[in-house]
Amino acid sequence: MSGIVFHQQQLVFLSHHYNDGKCCSVPRIKGQRVSFPNLQHGYAASCPKFVKLSPHATVSGSGGAQYSEQWLDARTKQKREKIAGIDQDELLDPSLLADPDSCFCEFRGVQIHHKVYDAESQANNSSQSHTLSQVARNNSWKLGLPMILLHGFGASVYSWSRAMKPLAELTGSKVLAFDRPAFGLTSRVDASTHLSTGTNDAKPLNPYSLSFSVLATLYFVDFLAAEKIVLVGHSAGSLVAIDSYFEAPECIAALILIAPAILAPRAVQKLAGQDKVGRENQTEGDISNSNMLAKPFIKIFEILFKFITGITQAIVQMAKGMTDMLNSIYKKALTAILRSAFGVMLIRMIIDKFGRAAVRIAWHDPNQVTEHVLNGYTKPLRAKGWDKALAEFTAATLTNSESESKPSMSKRLNEISCPVLIITVDNDKIVPSWNAKGLSQAISGSCLEVIKNCGHLPHEEKVEEFVSIVYKFLHGAFGDQKELSMQAGAVV
Repeated sequence: MSGIVFHQQQLVFLSHHYNDGKCCSVPRIKGQRVSFPNLQHGYAASCPKFVKLSPHATVSGSGGAQYSEQWLDARTKQKREKIAGIDQDELLDPSLLADPDSCFCEFRGVQIHHKVYDAESQANNSSQSHTLSQVARNNSWKLGLPMILLHGFGASVYSWSRAMKPLAELTGSKVLAFDRPAFGLTSRVDASTHLSTGTNDAKPLNPYSLSFSVLATLYFVDFLAAEKIVLVGHSAGSLVAIDSYFEAPECIAALILIAPAILAPRAVQKLAGQDKVGRENQTEGDISNSNMLAKPFIKIFEILFKFITGITQAIVQMAKGMTDMLNSIYKKALTAILRSAFGVMLIRMIIDKFGRAAVRIAWHDPNQVTEHVLNGYTKPLRAKGWDKALAEFTAATLTNSESESKPSMSKRLNEISCPVLIITVDNDKIVPSWNAKGLSQAISGSCLEVIKNCGHLPHEEKVEEFVSIVYKFLHGAFGDQKELSMQAGAVV
């Protein structure tokens, strides 16, 4: 035997040593050290620091291959990556992660995950009666309209799991919740190659855009075969709810916004504008009176003023053009970064660092954040392509060009004519309650309710109180209007 090879990738000891070409024969004794008696130049007669044969190691043959596989398996297990505690080496198609009550439907090339509960099926299932809302059981009045629930950023249908059943009995109709693209178990598609166009669309629609979520919401209105629905949005889902209303106000009977992540307009801007007009009127009156005393000098002053104003306006327009150009360049650069490998890596780092912590922060009572809750929120991280989809969603949100062609939402809030309920809490660490109060002032006739000792998720943390507030609002807004049930049509 001319040499001993212990293992691929490990130390290889050759019996042909650098000793004038002399060879040494090395006997192998299982489980003991190997000695090299002929080694010179200061080497010790034994090598305890380097070589000790494992009982499973062999000099040659199939046993060496078996040891190699065991060693590689150990190295592979050590290298497995986890994001927020979820193994990333065994990602699955979202449909394989579905619950027994999960449903999927295709909308513009995207498989949308959703769940539906209705009052009739719950009434027939007595085993679930203990989970229903006490408020719903104690009141005979039913709205008779279906309800669609829109989750917020980073959430999914799971966030409505505690409220869907009691809301279904409360309305006496169906309640539907779906996962917006990039979240939950809705399929992750490649936005760069995916064509999500309708027959009349002039250009492809990004499945991760706000517009896509709005159209998906209206698709489910038709899916429920309803003429009108109650639309409920939580956090960022409130933005989808309001945009859906502006897209098809005739379909929305009422809006319920929970901890809405919509920036309330500043009333001081209107006051400042009025003050500015007053100062301009006062200036014109002063100039008119001055003209009577020194008309020639004022005439020269007016000419100079107009000249300076013209130059200023030209500079402002040029600066605005440069700002728009820089803004466009910034958006393109930001989009490219987010969609790059670096951007996806950054998304993974953020979710790993803050994902589970964000769920805990969203609750007022940390004792309610059980492992079951954390698993419910992190389950979508087991879906293939979740990281790229989230990067695409972030890019679509930050570089939303569609909003530039539409009037500002803050300027249109006073156009909402349907009943609106805004629910906020006293311990929201994500969306401050004062913003909800400002939003209620901007939406004329809206109702504002505050839930005490509660965090960002009242429909999870304070289910009974949440359902009670919804019942009070709907009963107050519609009373015993039986015709609403007829307008809902036949619900499939």
